[in-house]
Amino acid sequence: MPETKLLDAQGRPAEAPFAAQKPLIDSGIIAVGDANFMHDSAGRLVPVGLIKPQHLLEDQTVRKIIGFAQQLSDQISRFRGHTFDDVATFSELLAEQYQAKVGGAKGNITLSTYDGLSKVVVQIADQLAFGPELQVAKKLVDDCITTWSDGARTEIRALVEHAFQVDKEGQINRAALFQLRRLDIDDEHWRAAMTALGDAIRVVGSKQYVRFYRRANLAAKWEPITIDLAAA
Repeated sequence: MPETKLLDAQGRPAEAPFAAQKPLIDSGIIAVGDANFMHDSAGRLVPVGLIKPQHLLEDQTVRKIIGFAQQLSDQISRFRGHTFDDVATFSELLAEQYQAKVGGAKGNITLSTYDGLSKVVVQIADQLAFGPELQVAKKLVDDCITTWSDGARTEIRALVEHAFQVDKEGQINRAALFQLRRLDIDDEHWRAAMTALGDAIRVVGSKQYVRFYRRANLAAKWEPITIDLAAA
């Protein structure tokens, strides 16, 4: 009897169900002659017979979980690639048929099923960096705060301090900086600071995101299909 192969909607070999796949798990055991050894955390070879049973059980448990986690990560990576390929192919076919570009100015696009109950949203997000003008903006903002003295509202002071703080990864709080730019303050030095802040913003790249949604009926709200392990 010929082997039956699962195919996806585009005729490509479909991924086997996750539960049916067995991950390749490295036992961590190294055979030296007739004896078996394992590396400890210091890199030393330790005879398996000298390792405590609970440590061996812990090792096996972690290796099993990591094996499945790596397999799932690889599967999601392939799925992500297929998804972007499918969306790009659809966009190219539609553009060829109507001689027009599909999607928004940055390449954002939403595709929906005919019944309106499922959709795929692809978004392009700019990756931003800040140039040396940021330090000029910080100096001008500090001058404003000093000039205003006690006349400055406490919440504005707190927002300014929060915006220019550097986090543990050395990153400026971008959301707070953009919130500063939305403040309507009629002050010449403040406007100069916001101009410098705007000039400091550099688009250094972009990242593509894809999200999936379903709803029970047309009156129901969209519910995301979760692929985030922490939110599953």
